[in-house]
Amino acid sequence: MLEIRLLGEVSLLVDGRAVDLGPARQRCVLAALTLDANRVVSMDRLTQRVWGERFPLRAHKTLLNYLSRLRKVLPAAESVGIGRRSGGYCLTVPDDAIDVHRFRDLRERARLPAADDRRATGLLEQALGLWQGDALTGVDGHWAAGERDRLHLDRLSAECDLTEVLLRLGRGESLVADLAVRAAQHPLDERVAGQYMLSLGAAGRAAEALAHYRRVRARLVEELGAEPGPQLSEVHQRILTAEPGPARRPGRPAPMPRQLPGPPPLFTGRARDIESLTEVLDPGTGVAIAALAGAGGIGKTWLALHWAHRNLGRFPDGQLFVDLHGFSPAGRPLSADAAVRGLIDAFGVAPSDIPVEPHAQSALLRSLVAGKRLLMVLDNATDTEQVAPLLPGSPGCTVLVTSRRRLTGLVAGHGAHPLTLGVITDAEARALLVARLGAERVTAEPGAVEELLARCGGFPLALSIVAGRALAGPDLPLARLAAELREAGLDALTDGDPAADLSAVLSCSYRCLEKDEARVFALLGIAPGPDIGAEAAAALTGLPPLQARVVLRSLEQASLVTQDQHGRFRMHDLVRRYAAACATEDVADAEQVAAVRRLVGFSLHTAYAAERVLYPQRPPIDLTCPAPEHALRPVTGYADALAWFDGEHRCLLALQQAASARGWHPATWQLAWALTTFHTRRGFFHDDFEAWQLAKTAADRLGDTAAQAQAYRNAGRTCIWLNRPAEALGHLHQALALTESTRDGHEQAHTHRNLAQVWAKTGDHRRARYHAVHALNLLQGLGSPAAAADAYNQVGWYSALLGNHEAGRTHCEAALALHRDHRDREGEAVALHSLGYIAHDSGHHADAVNFYQLALTLFRAIGNADEEATTLDDLASSYFAFGHHRQARAMWRQALALYLAQHRGTDAARTRERLSSLAHLHIV
Repeated sequence: MLEIRLLGEVSLLVDGRAVDLGPARQRCVLAALTLDANRVVSMDRLTQRVWGERFPLRAHKTLLNYLSRLRKVLPAAESVGIGRRSGGYCLTVPDDAIDVHRFRDLRERARLPAADDRRATGLLEQALGLWQGDALTGVDGHWAAGERDRLHLDRLSAECDLTEVLLRLGRGESLVADLAVRAAQHPLDERVAGQYMLSLGAAGRAAEALAHYRRVRARLVEELGAEPGPQLSEVHQRILTAEPGPARRPGRPAPMPRQLPGPPPLFTGRARDIESLTEVLDPGTGVAIAALAGAGGIGKTWLALHWAHRNLGRFPDGQLFVDLHGFSPAGRPLSADAAVRGLIDAFGVAPSDIPVEPHAQSALLRSLVAGKRLLMVLDNATDTEQVAPLLPGSPGCTVLVTSRRRLTGLVAGHGAHPLTLGVITDAEARALLVARLGAERVTAEPGAVEELLARCGGFPLALSIVAGRALAGPDLPLARLAAELREAGLDALTDGDPAADLSAVLSCSYRCLEKDEARVFALLGIAPGPDIGAEAAAALTGLPPLQARVVLRSLEQASLVTQDQHGRFRMHDLVRRYAAACATEDVADAEQVAAVRRLVGFSLHTAYAAERVLYPQRPPIDLTCPAPEHALRPVTGYADALAWFDGEHRCLLALQQAASARGWHPATWQLAWALTTFHTRRGFFHDDFEAWQLAKTAADRLGDTAAQAQAYRNAGRTCIWLNRPAEALGHLHQALALTESTRDGHEQAHTHRNLAQVWAKTGDHRRARYHAVHALNLLQGLGSPAAAADAYNQVGWYSALLGNHEAGRTHCEAALALHRDHRDREGEAVALHSLGYIAHDSGHHADAVNFYQLALTLFRAIGNADEEATTLDDLASSYFAFGHHRQARAMWRQALALYLAQHRGTDAARTRERLSSLAHLHIV
């Protein structure tokens, strides 16, 4: 294997080992040939590259010697060599053997339209990783110096390309240090200057960004006699007028949302409807909203997606899609709160930066889409109330809403343009069949085709199912299919109400299924949740996973299920109702119960395994629900666990409701237990509360005191996050009574810690300290130093709030030592913050500054932006008390930027007042 490196020291590697290339001029010959690899380089040009204009008399002979020596060190292979050609010499070598060529290829691939920001980041990082130092190191002369400069410009351009992508991904804050160095090295490069300013703005240092602009502008005017160009001026204006956006943790990308499902295959017809949509959806006139109404299965979603994909160029800032499940038989419609949260997640906002209150989440969503040219598709809405919280508030955005109802409130109250879809025309229906079946098959049986079209009545779903049935049987005469439909009847499709019943059409497809396919189809109709994964389907049906996938693909080909880009399967709601009816008629009650029980078992055991990966320190529980034999899913790591929960979340909630309704009480409360960490880390506190409400009922009916204690405590814990202190106290006191009866010391201690948090939230620090001390005493007696560390800090914190600084310091120092012993960086940061507060409150401001700075470093390292803002605020107070007013001003400005990004209005208002007070002191 051959590798030639020019991006650093000029070197040649054969099978990974460096080869001696001889003197500097011989290396220069290799470099000169390599940069023009697979092309002829004349002797005159080679001579000039090696010696410049003043070459020795024997240069030609010396050059031949160099070429001869280089041939000997090259590996013997047909694809490699230095050959004599007419007019000069040519180095023959694969392009991918040269680091310069690989570097340029990776850059070009990163610039392709198909390369999204994540892929472009990887490609550019690979390209820059090829550099080992200054290009052409070890080669001298004017030619080498010129090539070196050109390559370094390429490197700078690639670095700027990578920076541009990282800025789009929301990683600007982490780039400040590197860009500061780059800006100093290239003081007149406007692209570098603009990127440095953007990174400072992302780090909440807008003042520094504007100051850098002034310096660059002054230097450009002085040295070049020119004002900054339009790109740098635009960056300057953006920083002047930008509103703070949501803070993102380092390493947490801010993706451009591209959530649209794929375009409908072989879409035909609807030309007039497409034209109407294009006319009314003009984002230049404000928020453009279209409300598509029509019967179930009439083709609303297909039309919306087809139009969206045809007009992607109008929405460069992304596309959002959410299925609101307004008329889904799988369960209740998706709440507006859950839909808002899902849309916010698409922008990569950290869970800790998302407010709990629904109205604040809606405001955050409006901020995220403000000023963007973005498309939002809201599918299957139930009413205007469900849609209104999702609507943007600024021009540029386009919204497509589909519903079976005519959303008159959306039209009257929000200026939506109504569009009602009816059946498609005969010509469009025929075109659909031709597109699916081919012109030859359609024209071969004109009479049968006419009857099929008549009986489907222009109903797109019926036509698609008929076409799918015909495709599944390529030898099936269309006349036989028409006869089957004639015998079954499709009255609902011909009497003006085509959405009422598709059972006749579906029955044709159902009867033609193989036995296993029919059974799986029926069982899918009773599976709780909006969709299902292949592994879960295997558990539901009791089939081996591979066989289950085969059957699912068969159902997909018959147009009875669809598969999304994540590999999850779903049914149209009308098809699902029919499938459930088939289960009632053809599947025994006992088998239906067994199928759902298998699905519950699979989901519970997988959720438990994923929970153990997310939070391995949590004390385990014993699962009583058996796992299915053939469908256990391994969880391979933290990212896999989180991704599995993301995909299955709505199904897990639906399964818990089904388990509760069937009286499967152990599974009901254990599903809530398995979902807790995921809910907490994603900020799904409302879902967590609902899950633990069901768990409480289940535990009560079981009479399992230990389960009751966990259920009541966790319900109370969630109420703390939801700012319901009175409700939290009620749950926690019940939990405490239960733990005292079972003498479960760990659970009792956790309950006391939660009670301390509730009382602290109400301002009663004396009661808070009482419960914290109780928790600490229990944990010390149980020999749990890691758990006791948090309790030590709680006791110290509440002691300090009550004015007992000495006791507070002693306990917080003990907490700090334990956290450091157990390498708990977050616990260490919290303890340092507590010690900073104690030092500040007792007048030791220099010590307070030191503690707060250490805590701030740790909070930033672990990405805890919420505590980072609070610590900056407290650090500013200590600086101010210490007389360091300029430092205080800088810290409060950073804290204000984070408070605004986190929608902490009260904290932001208080910080603005403090900055205003500093302004009155004439501190600049």
